[in-house]
Amino acid sequence: MKIIVNTRLLLPNRLEGIGWFTFQTLKRITQQHPEVHFIYVFDRDFDPLFITSTNITPIILAPPARHPFLYYLWFQWSLKQLINRVKPDLFLSPDGFLSLGANTKQLPVIHDINFHHYPQDVKWLTAKYYNYYFPKFAKAATRIATVSEHSKHDISKAYNIPLSKIDVVYNGINEFFKPLDEVGQQAVKAKWTQGQDYFVYVGSLHPRKNTVTLIRAFTQFKQKGSPLKLVLAGPLFWNKEEIEAALNESVYKNDVIFTGRLGNDELNAVLASAKALTMVPRYEGFGIPLIEAMQVGIPIICSNVSSLPEVAGNAAILVSPTSETEISQAMAQLDADASLRQQLIANGHQQKQNFSWDRSAALLWKSIEDTLSM
Repeated sequence: MKIIVNTRLLLPNRLEGIGWFTFQTLKRITQQHPEVHFIYVFDRDFDPLFITSTNITPIILAPPARHPFLYYLWFQWSLKQLINRVKPDLFLSPDGFLSLGANTKQLPVIHDINFHHYPQDVKWLTAKYYNYYFPKFAKAATRIATVSEHSKHDISKAYNIPLSKIDVVYNGINEFFKPLDEVGQQAVKAKWTQGQDYFVYVGSLHPRKNTVTLIRAFTQFKQKGSPLKLVLAGPLFWNKEEIEAALNESVYKNDVIFTGRLGNDELNAVLASAKALTMVPRYEGFGIPLIEAMQVGIPIICSNVSSLPEVAGNAAILVSPTSETEISQAMAQLDADASLRQQLIANGHQQKQNFSWDRSAALLWKSIEDTLSM
């Protein structure tokens, strides 16, 4: 059996949510199924560390697909030619993009359709491309995998896809996330926040993550006199002008710390040393930082929309992502109430048992088997 896999988001030292999903699930699946020949297709030079099993053949296919015009060339021309030449049993695409008309069964993992609901959160041409092609991908797919029950129902409703055709494959928790002892936490605070406690946001600083509202809510919270700071741990994406404007409006701008992209160990340390995770996007297909916060043992404030209540369970204070006041009040509540923090941490310890990469890999393989049997 041959399976071609779109691995263009396996980027050395730059794995984001979809990249981690691809790496962690496929590492397990390829090792557990030596009878299958996996062909990993990259769009640029790759790190040999991603080739985790002897039954993987890596291929680099031009052009590098990092722009809508290049998406089209890569998926609809270069990749289609490869698929039709190799004749695999399946094309697996962990980022949801398909090669329309390619002569094989196709299984996309469509993590979410934020661009359908909030096209303004994506660059104009990218939004146009996604909203034109993803309905076509969904229709052309043999089956579809996604990462939450919310996303399953959202895709079904938006694209008129039967629920029976969509499989839920939850994300897992990376192994490097773990609690940090008090000495380690104090060292992290000394480095980033002059020894002060802090709230933390983890992830790219992208418009869809609602960072501007978070900063404004933090400003409201600070007006109550707390010494806490806000640490934003992640790379800055486009539209940074809105974030800069929100900062300049705040008299507490010096209490907002940007770390930039962090390595795995330092990201774990920054998350594990926080008083709470604050994650308030308007839309999320899963929300991996929620389960990472549970793993390191900190409480959570998160939005009460899309997939986040499903993933957070009772380990979070849920707030409206459009209400700076609600978010601010949740910050004040967690800051003041140690027993509430401990209860949410305990709840998170239970909730995280629902998520692991071993389980994710098993669910994805079941989806692959069901696709092949259709």
